[in-house]
Amino acid sequence: MEVYKAKKKSFSAELNTINKKYNSISIFRLFTIVFFFVSMYYFIKTSEVIFIALAVFLFGLFIILMRFHSKLVFKKQIKQALLEINENEISYLDRKITPFENGQEFNDFHHPYAYDLDIFGEHSLFQNLNRTAMFIGKKTLAKQLLTLLPNEEIVGNHEAVKELSKKLDWRHEFLALAKISDDNKSSYEALLQWSKFESTPLSKTSIVVSFITPTLFLGTGVGYLITSNPTFLSLLSILFVFNLGFLGKYLKRIQIEIANASNIDKIINQYGLLIERVESESFQSEKLINLQQKLTFKKENASVHLKQLASLFSNMDSIGNFVTGLLFNGTFLFNFHVLKGLIEWKKDHTEALEDWLEVIGEFEMLNSLANLSYNNPEFVFPNLNTNYEIDFTNLGHPLLNKETRVGNDVSFNPESFMILTGSNMSGKSTFLRSLGINIVLSGIGSPVCASQANIHPLPVLVSMRLSDSLSDSESYFFAEIKRLKLIMDELENRSAFILLDEILRGTNSDDKRNGTIEVVKKVIQKKAIGAIATHDIEVCLTRNEYPNVLTNKCFEVEIINDDLHFDYKLRNGICKNRSATFLMKKMGVI
Repeated sequence: MEVYKAKKKSFSAELNTINKKYNSISIFRLFTIVFFFVSMYYFIKTSEVIFIALAVFLFGLFIILMRFHSKLVFKKQIKQALLEINENEISYLDRKITPFENGQEFNDFHHPYAYDLDIFGEHSLFQNLNRTAMFIGKKTLAKQLLTLLPNEEIVGNHEAVKELSKKLDWRHEFLALAKISDDNKSSYEALLQWSKFESTPLSKTSIVVSFITPTLFLGTGVGYLITSNPTFLSLLSILFVFNLGFLGKYLKRIQIEIANASNIDKIINQYGLLIERVESESFQSEKLINLQQKLTFKKENASVHLKQLASLFSNMDSIGNFVTGLLFNGTFLFNFHVLKGLIEWKKDHTEALEDWLEVIGEFEMLNSLANLSYNNPEFVFPNLNTNYEIDFTNLGHPLLNKETRVGNDVSFNPESFMILTGSNMSGKSTFLRSLGINIVLSGIGSPVCASQANIHPLPVLVSMRLSDSLSDSESYFFAEIKRLKLIMDELENRSAFILLDEILRGTNSDDKRNGTIEVVKKVIQKKAIGAIATHDIEVCLTRNEYPNVLTNKCFEVEIINDDLHFDYKLRNGICKNRSATFLMKKMGVI
């Protein structure tokens, strides 16, 4: 946190300096334009050459100040974003707020673990990990959290995340560039929709005409200036009207090409700046080098091609004013040539554009994982195996306060399935979620909340928290049965890591106990690895039938000084203590 505090102080000082320069230039610019008009006034009044010379000088100075002003605006935005990034990290590590988007829009209640493990939503894994600012970044991170990678890709992500975790300044500068963009889902989708929309090539005749008539207009204009012959003036008028009529034939096509493209030139320019940051950085890990190589197209950097596209959209938008549109199109068919450029760019770059944007998304996702690693140096990158071995030392929940978090050692080798007992509030559900979230993190190439980990990455299937689906007219119980059916169907095709918490709560005690025992028997027959939490002690007796596969673990509660004491430590055996009766007596319920 001290690094973030130092950076916050530094960026705050730099921002104050920029603001002073910004204000000074704004005042100087105001004086410049005022004196420009004063000079023009005195020139008109006196016809003195010195005043027109002064006016020209002041106008030139105003243009220069405008450029300085634009650069300062950009610097100010970047420094403000960098300051905000460090302030957010300080607030987050102080556990005051979690000032990051929660990804609620990506929640999928039918996903095998997304809802049960709080992957999205307030105080979710996504919200705690998320250090993205572009839509493609959020989308990539969300998709990654729901997808198990092959082992070789996990190892590739390990190396990339380790490298990026050390590049704090680069990561923050990349995020700052992303934060100042106006990118959102609609602009991202509008750009992709434009790139995939098949545009009919312009006819050769129209292209020839687009060069001939502006050339004739220019030549005729020069002829008139030299000779003052009114015939040239008449011809200029005819060419002007002809050009406007010619462009009118393509007006609908122009409107289609730039539909939903408001401010898209600025967003494309930001994409270009982000890609330029990737292109100019030196990377060592194979994953990052491969991503970087995707940004070379036709022997040029992708950022160059994106700047060309941004310029085309900017040119199309720059003469949106009716008067300037008439002038530029009546003389040089300006919009036609921009349309031609857009169609040609699209033809040459359609397939590459989406790949470039995906590279941005990959870097934002990897930067988020690198930030997790940087903020939690005690987290480890798991060793991977293909022997269905899953072992954690000092396993904890990555979202809990590290000062109070309790770690536990857990192994699913040689016994592969755990029956977990314990009273309410003893830590069973938190432990199951700790297992689930860390298995998910291990499957995407992230560090995990443990001091040591040896993992065979597996699909995660969970039945912990289901809600009545009123829109589907089904009860909690039927939703749970459907989830258990989904788990069994998945186990027909492949091994998986299973987490079950107090299943079959919607039926009577005998039915629940018998059903739970049958579920346990079936999942171990299907070679599943995982754990089930239950209050039914008789379920634990199933271990007698499968001593080499099942193991009994528990969380105990102690009554100390007439109060409940939970230590949240995983123990061998079956839970012996009870807390419900004690609590009800203490609170006067019974």
